[in-house]
Amino acid sequence: MSHPVDPNATARTLFTGLPRRYESLAEMLSFGQNGRWQREAVKHVAAAAPGRVLDVATGTTRIARLIAESGGARVTGIDLTEAMLHQGARHVARDGQGERIRLVAGRAEQLPFAAATFDGLIFSYLLRYVADPEATLRELARVVKPGSPVASLEFYVPPTPFWRLWWWLYTRGVLPIAGFLTGGRNWFRVGRFLGPSISGHYRRYPLEWTAEAWRRAGFTAVGTKVMSLGGGVVMWGTRGDV
Repeated sequence: MSHPVDPNATARTLFTGLPRRYESLAEMLSFGQNGRWQREAVKHVAAAAPGRVLDVATGTTRIARLIAESGGARVTGIDLTEAMLHQGARHVARDGQGERIRLVAGRAEQLPFAAATFDGLIFSYLLRYVADPEATLRELARVVKPGSPVASLEFYVPPTPFWRLWWWLYTRGVLPIAGFLTGGRNWFRVGRFLGPSISGHYRRYPLEWTAEAWRRAGFTAVGTKVMSLGGGVVMWGTRGDV
């Protein structure tokens, strides 16, 4: 399955102008649900402490900081967009977590780490921005030790028609306008992009397909939890034996 445009380039374009107020506006525009989803995903990699955890698509490092706060793990955060990493580095320094969190620029499709490097891995809002989600999952599995926990957070589409209608109205109408009023032109562009992007992704890659792709990539005991009536979904599993 292919994308008509380079999804990495789309990600860079969208996120380069967002870092300064990213965390506060993400919370507001998700009605406070984004942080709850992040904490749910982090719970599934907490068993990796005090090992090494990789946070893929770390953005402004909110998840990396939650992991560092939750136990003794040392976290490596990697992201495609350097502007997000610069803002993340400021947050890490502000919170005094510089010794626990290391940041690296790079692509999820070609991670700059040796095989079986990490004791846990988490990724968020990633699979819509890669050309081949299944190949990316195999690359994520490559860098994790057997028996290690892995978790993800992604947006989702509400499965019931009633809530799906309200989600559609919010993402297509309210979100772009709210983004513009609170964050300006960059957030308007993101707000206009998100709804169609999420819908299109799940038309190509339904949740059941994604769970099976996790298993084909080498993860076992794969579970899912739909959050907030379907606005988000957390997935988790364990790296199987190589």
